[in-house]
Amino acid sequence: MGSFEPRRKAPDEDEKTAKRKEDAEMRIIVCTKFIQGELNPFDASALECALELAETLKKTQTLEKTGTPGMSEDPETVGTATELFLLGMGPLTWMEPMRKLTRLGNSVQLRAVLLSDADFAGSDTLATSRILAAAVRKIEKEYGPADWIFCGRQTIDGDTAQVGPELAALLEIGLAANCLEFPSGIGKQTLRTRTGTEIVQAPAVLTLERIRELRFPSLRSRAGNVEVLSRAELGIPAEFCGTAGSPTRVLQTFTAERGRRKCRWIQLEELLPLLETLRDQPARLGRQISGSRAAEMDGGTGSERRESTELANDAESGSANGVPGPKLSKVFVVGHEVESAAREIAEEVIFVEKTDPHTIAEAVRDADVVLWNADLWGRKTAPQTAALLGTGLCADCTELETDGETLFFYRPARSGDVLAKIVCRTRPQMGTVRTADADSGDLILAGGRGIAGNWETLKKLAKKWNALPAASRALVDSDGVPYEYQIGLTGRNVSPKIYVAVGISGAVQHMCAIESADVILAVNPDRNARIFEFADYGIEAHAEDFWNFAEK
Repeated sequence: MGSFEPRRKAPDEDEKTAKRKEDAEMRIIVCTKFIQGELNPFDASALECALELAETLKKTQTLEKTGTPGMSEDPETVGTATELFLLGMGPLTWMEPMRKLTRLGNSVQLRAVLLSDADFAGSDTLATSRILAAAVRKIEKEYGPADWIFCGRQTIDGDTAQVGPELAALLEIGLAANCLEFPSGIGKQTLRTRTGTEIVQAPAVLTLERIRELRFPSLRSRAGNVEVLSRAELGIPAEFCGTAGSPTRVLQTFTAERGRRKCRWIQLEELLPLLETLRDQPARLGRQISGSRAAEMDGGTGSERRESTELANDAESGSANGVPGPKLSKVFVVGHEVESAAREIAEEVIFVEKTDPHTIAEAVRDADVVLWNADLWGRKTAPQTAALLGTGLCADCTELETDGETLFFYRPARSGDVLAKIVCRTRPQMGTVRTADADSGDLILAGGRGIAGNWETLKKLAKKWNALPAASRALVDSDGVPYEYQIGLTGRNVSPKIYVAVGISGAVQHMCAIESADVILAVNPDRNARIFEFADYGIEAHAEDFWNFAEK
């Protein structure tokens, strides 16, 4: 595909730009996306964080210059401590929702920039990151260097969480991912993230979790203008954006059928005796994530079903009836977590040490296939490496398939409604692969949207049962449950002996993370809920009734 990577360098300064630099103490760019007319909730959180940071700096400046605490509604009365840019890439129909968002910046300088061009259609994460990087460079040339670039951790439709890390790599600036707090200024910052604490220095990209709710505009606020920039104005060749510039391609989407089980309906009164029986059963062999078939449970405690496996469907990869299918000659793996998955599709596995993106990029530059573990480190480092190499990356793969030359990736798509088959048209072909937590425990008690408001009740019951508490993404998003409890495509993969799901609907993005469980027991008031198609046992009941029986 050639090479076109916008790099961050000192922009040319004219007198006008120099004056703007002098007037502003900080510049923040917030990357946004609209989904069915609504702002992506992770981006909404990022925007609110940026507004709060801008207002904090404005209040500090006001106090220093006037000796009076507070903040004027007019950004011109004291000067502008922070310039805030709202950056979006999409169709012209985004102009109106972006214009409405400018009302939120009445006390700070908030400019909206929409990147819109027919050539942008069909852009994957790398093509999108290239376009955004070019826009950042144009903004910096006009207004001065950006200090922070805020992004939502991911979008709720794609769920890849790749654009932020790829943008940081293309701009050659720092990155802090999965942030649970935002900076207090420009200097060196110590931020709390989902992996612990991280020290970051501006300029940097921050990908933020849903730690804030976006405010409403004030009654006195006024909407601003939206600047529209085309591909030509950004200076991007057509072959580096849109479908033409996207190294990954979706070949097929289809309803996910893998992992279906034959559900046996039971009554609430049967729950506790059944759990006792199941806990006494030996763990099923092959529970750990791998590409091999797992043995069926016996003794009547498991249902007759298609065997569950996390990776590499034998029939799809050409190994039906015990006849091995074609394999790739070699596969590079970063770390050891995805070794078993790699050995299912490759004759030789080459290990690469976990280190920084630049070092890894040099180590795998001539590889045909590179696999990563889809943990938080992999989701942060793999996109940066892919951007440095100018290659595609498929995120959170649940199945792998090969014809001996090309690797095909399968992952849930469209918020988990379907399964997509994806190919990477560039080399190396790269993907992050879902693997199960080694310590999943014997029993996990998980809640979904159906137990909203009862997370503490679930935790108490889990403690009583000596079980691990867990939550679906819907419950995490709606009830503020800590992310470390989340099970699913954007959370953890688990493989317990028993998985009890209460009030969980059964979306693909959740089920793909639990299908290695020995036994799945679902509780839901809707007998037609999708989760029952993937459960061994089903109880048709409301969460309140479940609590009453389970706590006995």
